[in-house]
Amino acid sequence: MHRAGNIAGTLQEALDNWQKVNKPLEEIYQALNSGCLPLEMPFEQFRCESPLPRAYQWADGSAYVNHVELVRKARGAEMPQSFWTDPLMYQGGSDSFIGPKDDIPLGSEEWGIDFEAEVAVVTDDVPMGASPTECEKSIRLVMLVNDVSLRALIPNELAKGFGFYQSKPSSAFSPVAVTPDELANEWDGKKLHLELNSYYNNAHFGCPNAGVDMTFDFPSLISHAAKTRPLSAGCIIGSGTVSNKQGTDFGTSISEGGVGYSCIAEVRMIETIRDGKPSTSFMRFGDRIRIEMFDARGKSVFGAIDQKVVKYE
Repeated sequence: MHRAGNIAGTLQEALDNWQKVNKPLEEIYQALNSGCLPLEMPFEQFRCESPLPRAYQWADGSAYVNHVELVRKARGAEMPQSFWTDPLMYQGGSDSFIGPKDDIPLGSEEWGIDFEAEVAVVTDDVPMGASPTECEKSIRLVMLVNDVSLRALIPNELAKGFGFYQSKPSSAFSPVAVTPDELANEWDGKKLHLELNSYYNNAHFGCPNAGVDMTFDFPSLISHAAKTRPLSAGCIIGSGTVSNKQGTDFGTSISEGGVGYSCIAEVRMIETIRDGKPSTSFMRFGDRIRIEMFDARGKSVFGAIDQKVVKYE
């Protein structure tokens, strides 16, 4: 790796001045890859914070409606038709993201601890009312997310009619955020067409393709967020849990020959639909989750989110 502090002291500073710093940063990148620039230090993922340790805004969508449909089906509820045309989105806390290798400290296992493997984009300034076509031009970076959820706290919060808060603790992001051009043909300007791998306690839990069954693409999600307010440079927009329908009503685990899942809740939903009750427990203290994406050559694109759930003291 090579420091770029003489160009921008932080990633947020780079985003605030993107038109000015983009070319000098690209020159450092090219020189580093070609061997023309001396290495200052090795790149070590465990030393990384989330690319934006704090952000002006973190808004998470639910772009994979298959996931939403499963949630409602498990409790015997019909899904409103509007969910296919109007995306769900919540505004999460963005002042205390945790690092991709940091422990996840939580107060109780009874809260229903779950991981959610997602993709996110970081935007430039977006004017209020921007169209999806305009929003596509605002995407500056792409990265991965572990959007930690406390499933047992969600029902009571939603019943109040005012959305998530306590049930959505600090999220973690991949060690690296990349510019879209780095993704070559896997990025079409709207979706990322690569498998998102989750390893739960070292077992391969899921590898759904992030470009499949994504009802709302990233420009549409950004446009939704900007309908009544402008978005500032450094705004993070998440995809929601990546979920593939896999040609069945419920999807299939990796052990059954499918692509698996990106959260425990989805497995529990399927167990409830099939068996009348869930049999897979949520995360316990000491459990680990690893989230990573590989390109066509088998190289890690963003580095890995690799975390352990621990008791908060």
